[in-house]
Amino acid sequence: MAAAAPTSEKRDVYTPPVLYPHSGTVWYSGQKHNVTWDNSNPPKSISNGAFILLRSGTYETPVVLAHDFNLRSGRVEVTVPDVITGTFSIVLFGDSGNWSEDFTIKGPITF
Repeated sequence: MAAAAPTSEKRDVYTPPVLYPHSGTVWYSGQKHNVTWDNSNPPKSISNGAFILLRSGTYETPVVLAHDFNLRSGRVEVTVPDVITGTFSIVLFGDSGNWSEDFTIKGPITF
């Protein structure tokens, strides 16, 4: 098995803070919202494709809210999925994963 060739290319890690949703935000299943993040200091090169997952507690769910968008844009529109009413956060992936503050989604099912 061949070893991977070392690379001299410096990779930037870009973890823009998520601005919305934030604590106190309430979304309802079926609505559309813009997830926003601070895009004021992007590196010259962003090496990975961007996507957003829904997070519940300390676990990323398999629910992909958005993918293949430009991380430099600072926002992307998502449709709130049908979930059980609860507390969630979103995870913004580019070169690194960072997540929003906890917020509420009111789904079609409430326990």
